[in-house]
Amino acid sequence: MDASSWSSLRAKSAPAPSHHLKTSWPEVVGMAATPAVTKIMQDRPDVAVEVLPPGTHLLPGANPRRVRVFIDTHGAVAKTPRVG
Repeated sequence: MDASSWSSLRAKSAPAPSHHLKTSWPEVVGMAATPAVTKIMQDRPDVAVEVLPPGTHLLPGANPRRVRVFIDTHGAVAKTPRVG
């Protein structure tokens, strides 16, 4: 395999650079949970979105395919949702 073939193969198999993917949504803080989840899913259809009410006990650990949306007692987003 010559150098030009190798470059072509690498370009086809390389994953999309992660620096182009959105990883946080500060604009949804204060928004109701449903439209916030819709916005996140529009931006990142590749992640699972979890809506978590106050007092939810969480297991430690990050997951690059998950966004947690923490809501307050009124159902509004309480803090910036992030991938992880």
